[in-house]
Amino acid sequence: MSPDPATAMAPPPVDAQRLNRGCVCRTLDPQRLRQQLEQEPALAGLYDQMAATRPTLFSATAVFISVEQRRAMVAIVSAVEAVVALPAYQEAALARAPAIARLDHGPRGVFMGYDFHLGGQGPRLIEINTNAGGALLNAALARAQTACCRETAWAFRPSADLEHLEATFLAMFQAEWRRQRAHAPLTRVAIVDDDPPGQYLYPEFLLFERLFARAGIEAVVADAGALVWRDGRLWHDGLPIDLVYNRLTDFDLDEDRHAALRRAYEAGAVVLTPHPRAHALYADKRNLMLLSDASALARLGAPSAVVAVLQDGVPRTEAVTATAAQRLWAQRRGLFFKPASGYGSKAAYRGDKLTRRVWEAILAGDYVAQAMAPPSERLTEVDGQLTDFKLDVRAYVYGGDIQLIAARLYAGQTTNFRTPGGGFAPVFVVPPPEEVEAAEPR
Repeated sequence: MSPDPATAMAPPPVDAQRLNRGCVCRTLDPQRLRQQLEQEPALAGLYDQMAATRPTLFSATAVFISVEQRRAMVAIVSAVEAVVALPAYQEAALARAPAIARLDHGPRGVFMGYDFHLGGQGPRLIEINTNAGGALLNAALARAQTACCRETAWAFRPSADLEHLEATFLAMFQAEWRRQRAHAPLTRVAIVDDDPPGQYLYPEFLLFERLFARAGIEAVVADAGALVWRDGRLWHDGLPIDLVYNRLTDFDLDEDRHAALRRAYEAGAVVLTPHPRAHALYADKRNLMLLSDASALARLGAPSAVVAVLQDGVPRTEAVTATAAQRLWAQRRGLFFKPASGYGSKAAYRGDKLTRRVWEAILAGDYVAQAMAPPSERLTEVDGQLTDFKLDVRAYVYGGDIQLIAARLYAGQTTNFRTPGGGFAPVFVVPPPEEVEAAEPR
């Protein structure tokens, strides 16, 4: 019997992994990205400036994940949020934090970044970061993609409602304001960092400035050292500040140049988001020791279903101590070492790359050791050569809800935004096979 022509020519089932390993075309439309970044006259020239000074910020390709992977990430985020809500967990996390972290003025903290590696066993939560950068840039990047051919167009389903994403972000800031200020009007916002123009993601600060302005809220990008505490208010350039979008990596506001912001926050005179409490409850890497320990979670009162999700989703993490030093050194090839209060892969090391000199520095510092959760890979073409990139996936979260999922492509030990062909990449969720079949033209 002759085979049915339709069956004989039907392509094999395509899933997220096969797309990541087999679809090597460039999906970024640079002109679309320019339009997305320069929607207002005040932002004219931003794309060219970024291309000249940050050529490895954006990758030209996209990353694909499955519905199951997204569902697993949602479950892990929900489980973490359930644990963080436990009084016993909060007591344990805040016991090792500075006093300022005990202040609770109401806000939750914007743009929590849940970072995942997508291995063969499912997503693994490698860390959580407060003030996770890149959300607005990734929104623009996702909208600037185009399917490389009709055969893959069905796979380009965004991880969020891109049409209304900026409105979602704005509503998040307004919700933070209301949680501390109820119905008072929000009139002026400061987007704050140290030397903002010198920051790698400074272009995003400008995008946020325009986001607030479009909503009728005055906004300014400000150096934290230029803030003034006077007459019970926080001021910048002679004008009072209502809300600070905090991009500082001085998470506890310890540095002298942040004294004005610290005093305003302690007095409850400014809405600060994210804030020291959010960092202590979520982003201190020592929290991963609790989140990956089933016995500890049970003692804290976590439900068994939550414990099961975290056991599968969070790599085992422990403190690096002198007592454990010999064992950890012997096991180092299966471990990743991170500073407890670090961020952005700063001073983080793969165990199989450790030298004795670095190991001594780790022992002298405040580090945790995390079981290795290998990243997945994305094959793409760079300068005519097929190249394997490692990737991690970031879920931007507010109040337990995932607002957007994006990826970062890189080579080396950790994400670095220095690899040609690497950088931020949009994430698309591949629909299940039955939806693909139903959508195919007959």
